[in-house]
Amino acid sequence: MTKPKGFEKPSGVRDYVPYAVSKLRRIERDVLDCMSRWGYRQIMTPTMEYYDTVGVASSTSDRKLFKLLNNRGTTLVLRSDMTAPIARVVSSLLKEEPLPIRLSYHANVFRAIEEEAGREAEFFQTGVELVGDDSPEADAEVVALAIESLKAAGVSSFKIAMGHVGFLNGLFDEILPGSTEAQQSLKEGLLSRDFVGFRKTISELGVTDEQRNWLEGLLRLRGGQEICDQALELSGHPLARASISHLCKVWEVLEAYGVSEHVLIDLTMIGDFSYYTGMTFEGYASELGFPVCSGGRYNNLLKQFGRDVPATGFALKTNRILDGVNGVQEAAVLPVLVRYDAAHRKEGLAEAARLRAQGQSVVTLLIDGDHTGTDAPQPGATSQAYGEVITYGGSLG
Repeated sequence: MTKPKGFEKPSGVRDYVPYAVSKLRRIERDVLDCMSRWGYRQIMTPTMEYYDTVGVASSTSDRKLFKLLNNRGTTLVLRSDMTAPIARVVSSLLKEEPLPIRLSYHANVFRAIEEEAGREAEFFQTGVELVGDDSPEADAEVVALAIESLKAAGVSSFKIAMGHVGFLNGLFDEILPGSTEAQQSLKEGLLSRDFVGFRKTISELGVTDEQRNWLEGLLRLRGGQEICDQALELSGHPLARASISHLCKVWEVLEAYGVSEHVLIDLTMIGDFSYYTGMTFEGYASELGFPVCSGGRYNNLLKQFGRDVPATGFALKTNRILDGVNGVQEAAVLPVLVRYDAAHRKEGLAEAARLRAQGQSVVTLLIDGDHTGTDAPQPGATSQAYGEVITYGGSLG
């Protein structure tokens, strides 16, 4: 294997230059402040977790986990999301706290990538988890907070697509009872948004014309509250009808929040069907063709850590917002340059300290004979790298 050059880095990771870091931190700060105003407290968890606990419980497929061995031969993983680690904490360190529990986070996560354009092995997420409330009010809260968080991140034009796993499970069980493999194929087509493949799978199932119409009718269930009534006509299955009823109540709460204009009901939305148990949603920015946030209800996760309570949440895909959304422009703040000669060093450094105490960014520079570097601003000149130049020393003016 060829030894990598000193400037190379592994595939799927990146360097963040100062401007990008400034923008990323602004997004992080503004979004976490927004979440705090909604009563969510920030949590931090380790970068590494045990594979047999958090790794297994994660929504990430096993082949996409970064695994490593510690010095005792125990398999660890780099966290692939924040939901499973937070479930571990809620089930242990926070087990005595009264429910519901509202937590927020900003963290880097890791997923092994395939050779796909635009995929990253390390990226940032900013999100929340609402644990201990199974109501439509809780589901609507996280959707409404996702909307406010996208605005706080500088995403001005976006749409939230909202669905329900239970509706699809009920409909497929009604039309294809006991056909687990066929149901799985249909779900995978929806998950990948491959509607051509979805229709092809239907044609290969040997269903009746009426059943084909029901299944293909699913692809038309996208819109406003009227979709709830259309969905109820499509299925009589108890789970499907209960799921639609729940989704309708979520919509009513979103209307009360005054944010339903940002939301559409999309019953082809399925999320990770092995992970989510109820309402799911994704947020799409107008500048991008892929989600900038996703979330939903996952009532079975905490059970794996010994605490059987419901939960819901979402995560902003912070890297995508950083790279692909114009948002609020980060104004470049140029530092003040305080320069001085050796005889006025004390005065120059005192002035720098005073300005820093006021919150300003300050750079200091000694200009005295041989100490003047070739790239240093010359006496009487103002470099474009500085917003203001303050000089101490009579011979420097």
